[in-house]
Amino acid sequence: MLSEKLVKEMNGQMNYELYSAHAYLAMAAYCSSENLDGFANFFLVQAEEERFHAMKFYHFLNDVGARITVEGFPTVNNDFESVLDVFKKGFSHEKEVTSRIYKLADIALDEREHATISFLKWFIEEQVEEEALFDNLIQKLKRIENDSTAVFMLDNELSQRTFTPDGQ
Repeated sequence: MLSEKLVKEMNGQMNYELYSAHAYLAMAAYCSSENLDGFANFFLVQAEEERFHAMKFYHFLNDVGARITVEGFPTVNNDFESVLDVFKKGFSHEKEVTSRIYKLADIALDEREHATISFLKWFIEEQVEEEALFDNLIQKLKRIENDSTAVFMLDNELSQRTFTPDGQ
């Protein structure tokens, strides 16, 4: 049985994943307003992925008999200066998610909660991929700067992205 502290933190992360989905939806909306539908698609897929992550926490908590609590969250940022700014803010957000997952893992390790440790390993690996993805796209955006042809090509590439649960 999970400790009260761990249940509270796991519920907090489930709610943060839902917040993340909203943050990425706002980023998609900005990209759409700039007529960058491929970039918008990238963030719509991110939002769907975050909702999936929230549900992984929901099901885990439910499976171990913990009480799930759904909370509200602050208004997400809707103001961006550029597509590069959107990705930088997304990258910063992913770093915060990583920090939160590590905190959960530390608590689970301290409490010798092996089922939770096993569950969180998937998220730790996922965060390595997420941070690398954002960093890669930021580096591409910096390289292409204002080259409209290159932006168009990257936008087209990102329009092909789809969501597949667990990377299947």
